[in-house]
Amino acid sequence: MPPEAKPLLCYVTDRRALGAEADLLAVIRRTAVASVDWIQIREKDLPTRDLLELARGAVEAAHGSATRILVNDRLDVALATGAAGVHLAETSLPVAAVAGWRRAGHAPTGFLIGASCHSLAAVVEVERAGADYAFFGPVFATPSKAAFGPPQGLDRLGEVCRRVRIPVLAIGGVTLENTAQCLASGAAGIAAIRLFQESADVAAVVAQLRSAR
Repeated sequence: MPPEAKPLLCYVTDRRALGAEADLLAVIRRTAVASVDWIQIREKDLPTRDLLELARGAVEAAHGSATRILVNDRLDVALATGAAGVHLAETSLPVAAVAGWRRAGHAPTGFLIGASCHSLAAVVEVERAGADYAFFGPVFATPSKAAFGPPQGLDRLGEVCRRVRIPVLAIGGVTLENTAQCLASGAAGIAAIRLFQESADVAAVVAQLRSAR
């Protein structure tokens, strides 16, 4: 990442980690006010109607701010709610299919396509297929990414960032303390759940992350 560029910041939602009584939309509103770049609605187990309601509420909460809402996996929900893009997992629709649909003129202006990747080959492939950005990880150990294998580490993150031109966001165990290391390795930004979701002062967290080098 060029030294003058501000890192891209993405809050990835996980309502289950908040607890049954928590208000996810309130967290989304606070994070949008704090001006993170993206909020990814990642509630895989929600029924479609509930996911639509949540995504629509998130889009409304971010209206007028610099924050853009992305919907994990569900292109249909992203389009129905006016979200800014879709984030695809390895088991989602193929990036190439969604990118082809966009090239055919069917997508809203500026509609983003992102992808989660867990290997160098996967990042190279999604770039070739037409993704606008990629998440790569887990970079560090974290419970939420344990299913995707051991931590990739900063050296592998750096290798990935050098091999592709699309922005790569580090994910998995990212903290205030290690964000600067991710950026120094070439990451364009970071994506995280707990870093944003569990913060008592998310605006202060965002300000600190913006100044990380």
